[in-house]
Amino acid sequence: QVQLVESGGGLVQAGGSLRLSCAASGRGFSIRTMGWYRQASGKQRELVARISNVGRTTYADSVKGRFTISRDNAENTVYLQMDSLKPEDTAVYYCAAGLIDPYWGQGTQITVSS
Repeated sequence: QVQLVESGGGLVQAGGSLRLSCAASGRGFSIRTMGWYRQASGKQRELVARISNVGRTTYADSVKGRFTISRDNAENTVYLQMDSLKPEDTAVYYCAAGLIDPYWGQGTQITVSS
């Protein structure tokens, strides 16, 4: 299996920035697509952003222009730079590896205060 370890969550004021990291175990294990999902309290999990091993990116409309996803292929690590955070960004953020039946990180809480 692939183990995903997330870091960088926390509490931030509206307009602030945070950077999330997610490292997949097994440097020799190739992962084509990695991404970030989030789930707000009482809502379904939704895609935030994803990136392929060749740099193709996809963003949710709600975060486009504010969030930037990137990755280090050699380390199987994916990052999410979050700028201009809004209270509606408050959610548990999950790292994912793979498109079909992905591996999931443990989740990290992002809370944006007004």
